[in-house]
Amino acid sequence: MQKKTFLIIALFVFIIAAIWFTVDTVTHSINTTLDPLQHANSQLGTQVSDLLHPTPTILADPVTIINQVQALSRLETIRYTIEKVITAETNQGILAPLFGDRLIFVAHGYVIAGIDMSKIQPGDLWLDGTVLNVRLPASEILVSTLDNDKSYVYDRQTGLLTKAQPTLETQARQVADQEIRSSALADGILEQADVNAQNTLRWFFESLGYKQVKYVPLEP
Repeated sequence: MQKKTFLIIALFVFIIAAIWFTVDTVTHSINTTLDPLQHANSQLGTQVSDLLHPTPTILADPVTIINQVQALSRLETIRYTIEKVITAETNQGILAPLFGDRLIFVAHGYVIAGIDMSKIQPGDLWLDGTVLNVRLPASEILVSTLDNDKSYVYDRQTGLLTKAQPTLETQARQVADQEIRSSALADGILEQADVNAQNTLRWFFESLGYKQVKYVPLEP
């Protein structure tokens, strides 16, 4: 009797296990079949959502940013620090030991170049699709000056029968100022100022929402 009861219980457990295994297998098979469909439906739902609720693209009217650009006023984009040695002399020659006057002036100065943003007009900014076209004014020398704290007379030789001319150092300073400016121009300060201005303003325009900026050359 007990043996028969044990067999009935074992059979019952076997049937339950078989049913559970069958249900698990069928469920796994269904999930495997439906996963691609669910993924596709999810992608389709995302695309429909993007279509119905697109991410807005906001571009300001270029004319409205003229005042913001002009508010930058003079945009200083590069600074050169220059040292020049200037020799100034008068009454040189055979009588120089008696009447001559000669000095060596070491000039320190700096030159700043950039763009005068007040020169930008509404016609210099326009949209072509999503591309902001920009026509910048030419770079120019904004500051060119001697640093009086660092400039000095290195040496001066005056004849035995004359006094130092009071205007000789002034003339040397004037020449030094011109030479400092000329040296900066010869070294390409304006070209570098153009490049720096474009890079600086590109960041400025992008911060306003213009992701594509094209610089248009000045008309000849």
